Amino acid sequence: MTRATLLRVLLAGAIAIATGVHEARAQCPPTTNFCPPPRGPQPGPSSPDGGGSGSGNQVGFYILGAVVTAIIGWVIKTQIFPDPPPSGPPQDAPPLPPGPPNPPPLAQIQTSPGTQTAARGLRPTCNLPPVGETHYVTNELVIDANASDQALRAIAARHNMTRLETVTFRLTGRTLHRWRIDGGTSASDMIRNICSEVAGVQPNYLFALAQEQQQIAMNSDQYAPEKLNLPAAHRLATGNRILVAVIDSEVDASHPDLAGAIVKSFEASSDDERPHSHGTGMAGAIAARRVMLGTAPRVGLLTVRAFGSRANSVEGTTFNIIKGLDWAAEQGARVVNMSFAGPSDPRLRDALAKANKKGMVLIAAAGNAGPKSPPLFPAADPNVIAVTATDLDDAIFSGANRGDHIAVAAPGVDILAPAPDGAYQFTTGTSVAAAEVSGVAALLIERNPALTPADVRRILMSTARDLGPKGKDRDFGAGLVNALQAVTAAKTR
Repeated sequence: MTRATLLRVLLAGAIAIATGVHEARAQCPPTTNFCPPPRGPQPGPSSPDGGGSGSGNQVGFYILGAVVTAIIGWVIKTQIFPDPPPSGPPQDAPPLPPGPPNPPPLAQIQTSPGTQTAARGLRPTCNLPPVGETHYVTNELVIDANASDQALRAIAARHNMTRLETVTFRLTGRTLHRWRIDGGTSASDMIRNICSEVAGVQPNYLFALAQEQQQIAMNSDQYAPEKLNLPAAHRLATGNRILVAVIDSEVDASHPDLAGAIVKSFEASSDDERPHSHGTGMAGAIAARRVMLGTAPRVGLLTVRAFGSRANSVEGTTFNIIKGLDWAAEQGARVVNMSFAGPSDPRLRDALAKANKKGMVLIAAAGNAGPKSPPLFPAADPNVIAVTATDLDDAIFSGANRGDHIAVAAPGVDILAPAPDGAYQFTTGTSVAAAEVSGVAALLIERNPALTPADVRRILMSTARDLGPKGKDRDFGAGLVNALQAVTAAKTR
């Protein structure tokens, strides 16, 4: 019985009882307040059988009231307060109509053969690649796990992976592992699979050198030193004894323009690589001292080989870059040049924050992906000074990234630089512009060793020559670096 039907029955019963009582009371003498029940038939003139009509009506209404009361009691008993169902299985119960099967719990929904995805979101330390991001080693992961070797072997066996490398980084306090995925599972699915078993995990991202190579015979003078006002600045500082780390490809330490410039070298990449034009060019833009004039010709270079050739390109991974940054911090580097660009990287971001806190000035190329590209990293990291490139006429390099994170500009189109085997090259890109600014930062620190990374950023930007729209803008940042003005402003007061 529905609720509406139940209410109708109760209402009808109430009306019937009320009507019967009213009619019965209408037969009582007006002088009394109580109608006694009938005692039997009473003679009366109005009835042929001798029964009075008032007495007969009273009896009928009392009977009706009793019946309605019984019905209402039955309804209350069976519909409002039913007996509890028996504890055992129902006897002779009719079969239920067929329906859809119960869905499995969300934690068991299959996303691909042999893999499962968690019902709830991954922990913040388990970082999937952003949608559309492809710049990572497809069969490798970088994993945080402070676990025993036995536990790590068990995880690897469960998920068909091989641990390739383990490094404890003093800079960040992390122990990171580089693992290879052996079973064909995608990096994203494997991150989901092992998230609950490790402290953190992410792809091993790939970063590309920010240079457009054009290695030709030397047939032009340098224009960058004049644009940066270097000759005058070098009368005040040359970067003497300041350590500058260059995280890049293999540098040709035997090049005549780099003689005596390299203090130490570190092989973060295990690939057997020959000296490369990019690393050699960036080192020369900072410290060249013979045919060329670097921006800081008396610095000590700490060269880090973190980039190796892969499928006709030169790329470096998250793991190798962090290894290089950690080593540079241990060696006491005051400036770190990062002439490469790539995706946002949680573990690299953590390492950069620690390096900045340690007092290391971090400088990176804005990238050569063009004006419509989203910000690239590490240049877009707030702890890094992002550098863009200009040409001989102070116009922005057409291939440079743009954005509010751009701090300053430096010459970066057709720049003369050393090349392997004693040769020279002309190079274009934000890579060489960043290297030039790394050298200028070394001049400031020689002039005033107490400068913090924030001080160096402020001085470079406040003394830059404004280009483009008035004030800081998305193309040039604060403008073209002026080494003389910056070194003068860095003087200890």
